Amino acid sequence: MTPLQSVRRLLFVILVLGMSGTAVELLLLKHDDDRIQLIPLVLLAAGVVAAVLHASRPTAATAGALRTTMIAFVAAGAAGLYFHYRANVEFQLETDPSLAGRALLMKALEAKAPPALAPGVMIQLGLVGLAYTLRFKER
Repeated sequence: MTPLQSVRRLLFVILVLGMSGTAVELLLLKHDDDRIQLIPLVLLAAGVVAAVLHASRPTAATAGALRTTMIAFVAAGAAGLYFHYRANVEFQLETDPSLAGRALLMKALEAKAPPALAPGVMIQLGLVGLAYTLRFKER
């Protein structure tokens, strides 16, 4: 096994464990109150399927499907950052309408529910998946 193959294998394990763990965490947190909250759960399921499909059948088509799913992870993560931050800002302004500027920003980022930066894990997983498929060539 070449060093590149070892790195790819490690990235694959990290990706599948990360997607599975994140899905379990979101389910335990009941992150399914509305349609928007279902997006990461659906993407995580699609990601696991795409990764396993690509690992079992490494073709250009399965690599493309995995890449496309990982790009959707990055986009969903960015959208999630926005939604979490916006929800925190709204809550902070309800509790203290005088907040503004840096004070509001810090309160929103430090909030526990929803954690403002938690959707960043989707971005991270998407980047790991993209690294895994980087310069993929059929065997």
